[in-house]
Parts: sequence; C-alpha cells; structure tokens
Amino acid sequence: MESGEVPYPLPKQTLDRGVSLVLAVVLAPVFAVALGAMGLDMLRSRRDRGPWLYRERRISRGREFDLLKFRTLKQGVLEGAKGGEAHARLLEADEGNLTWAGRRVLKPWYLDELPQLLNVLRGDMSLVGPRPWPPSMVASQVAGGEDYRNHVVAGWTGPAQVQKGVSEPAEYTAFDLAYVEACRTWGSAQLLRHDLSILWQTVKVLARGEGLRF
Repeated sequence: MESGEVPYPLPKQTLDRGVSLVLAVVLAPVFAVALGAMGLDMLRSRRDRGPWLYRERRISRGREFDLLKFRTLKQGVLEGAKGGEAHARLLEADEGNLTWAGRRVLKPWYLDELPQLLNVLRGDMSLVGPRPWPPSMVASQVAGGEDYRNHVVAGWTGPAQVQKGVSEPAEYTAFDLAYVEACRTWGSAQLLRHDLSILWQTVKVLARGEGLRF
C-alpha cells in the first residue's frame, strides 16, 4: 500500500466536530449515569477510589496525545503498573483489576470511552479510523512493515471494531488498511457515507451491551 500522509478532508473534519458536539449534548444523561456509578463505587469501596479520568499516551497520524477514558481500574492496579508504558486494555482483561463501576456499568456499554469525544473535538483523533495504539505497539507494528498509524488520523471507532468474529491482529490490520485505502481514493461524499454507516453500526453494537473490540 502507498505510504505517506493519509488525507483528512475538511468535510470529514467538519463531520467529526459536529457529530461529537451533538453526541456530547445528547449523551449528557449517560455521562451523568457513568459519573454517578463511579461516585457511588468510590464511596462504598476504598480500593476503588482514585481519579475520575485516566490518560494514556497514544499515536494519531504519528503524533502522541493523551487518550481520555473514564477510569475502570482500581487505583492499586494503576499504581502497580507505574514505571512502564501503561496500557489499560491489557490490565482490563482481568476482571479482578476492575472497579465495580468499571465491571458492571462502564465496560459493557463502552461508557469508559465517552471522554474521547473531547479528543475528537480537540482534533486529536477522528470519529472513524484505525484505533489509536500506544507508542510501543505502533513501533512494533512499524518494525513488522505496517506504518499506516503514523500517517492516518486515529478513530474513536472503526471498521474493525464493528465486525463479528474478528480476533486475530492480521484481521484487524486488513480492515484498517481497507479503510486507509478508502481515505486515499474515495471522494468526500462517499467517505462520509461510509463513516456514518460505521457510526450507526457502532451504536447498534453498544445498544446490545457488547462493547467494542480493540
């Protein structure tokens, strides 16, 4: 596949900012539920207390930024992970590491990812694109011959995240590369329709309480 910077056209940027702003307003009650569950959890359990937000370094178009998440991990787990490059996704695989709110409320409905709407509004990432990876994982992928994460704007969701039965890294990469090629070759109108379709599929996945795969 062609290397070099992947276009991020103005219509896509406009869709990202507009839809993110609307979602932030419409989902205000959902934000309130998430924060309420976290607050109750911290009141009832000392081990679940800690900051509301979790920040993790990720890569989007070759640039590092702080990805925002509602904290789902117990503070002791985060303290134990200090000293290396934190990657919450790996720690979250063990339910014993999760707070009650993270296990019962945030993770099943992907609510921990809602603060990333702010990342989109700030221009760190797009609504749709390959998911942003930590720097060490991007470096490993580049060493393996795939450097697209250094050239494309990362996404809040993407084509790989709404596919059933996708589990192998090669499958995720295939979906990502197909989307990158679409960004290079499709017109803005066709790309926007594709993005809206992925967003709609994402809504359906979340409404079923399945969470998204990363």
